Amino acid sequence: MTVSVKLLIPPKVAESSQTTQYTANGVTTIIDKFTATNYSALAATISVNLVTSADTAGNQNLIVKTKTLQPSETYTFPELVGQVLAAGGFISTIAGTATAINIRASGREIT
Repeated sequence: MTVSVKLLIPPKVAESSQTTQYTANGVTTIIDKFTATNYSALAATISVNLVTSADTAGNQNLIVKTKTLQPSETYTFPELVGQVLAAGGFISTIAGTATAINIRASGREIT
């Protein structure tokens, strides 16, 4: 067994449509940190799904629903820390606004 520390989601702007941000391709993944920052002048929301390989993003795998971030607020999502994605599982997000929230995630991949 090999454990590799990885940048799972490089810093990027979260999209306003449901978007797969990371997929555990042939590995088991443990999420260590997931950060979102609202860089806009208005409050903005983001939702995060942790989806199994046999499923699609929806209410059945919604972990954080419409988390409101105030202007300039950063949130580190303790709800996601320690969560495990089996091979083929993925992280999906949807922001309430297309140009408001930056995201980044890191973790460990186990092969």
